[in-house]
Amino acid sequence: MEETPLGMILVDVTGGEEDFDRSFLERTGHTVAVCHGPDHGTLCPMLAGTGCPKVDEAHGIVFVLDLDRPQHRAILHRYREVMRPEVPIRAVVRPGQRERFAGALDGVELWEHAPNAADLDGFAAEVEAADRVG
Repeated sequence: MEETPLGMILVDVTGGEEDFDRSFLERTGHTVAVCHGPDHGTLCPMLAGTGCPKVDEAHGIVFVLDLDRPQHRAILHRYREVMRPEVPIRAVVRPGQRERFAGALDGVELWEHAPNAADLDGFAAEVEAADRVG
């Protein structure tokens, strides 16, 4: 019996890929695509209305962009608009951001620390559960 591949997880993180250890999610059997967000002075395709193939293929999103940047908050908002409701979205926030950006974070589960193996394992299980529903 051929095993069905697990859904792709999009990790939206500033900086280099080394800023997020994607290997744990890959070891759970998921493909992981990394997006470093728009360059300064460039509009994210999600906000420009052209869409993004990585978002279209995502079965879960880990958002680690800088919520202090209005464009990054807008990207998170856009994810919530275009993703099916069962697709899990997690945002990593710094201290105080939960309160400052409560409206932008409504409906998004938060990690107020760098995600650890238990966090990522639970997230991967939610992605798999959403795949069974969707």
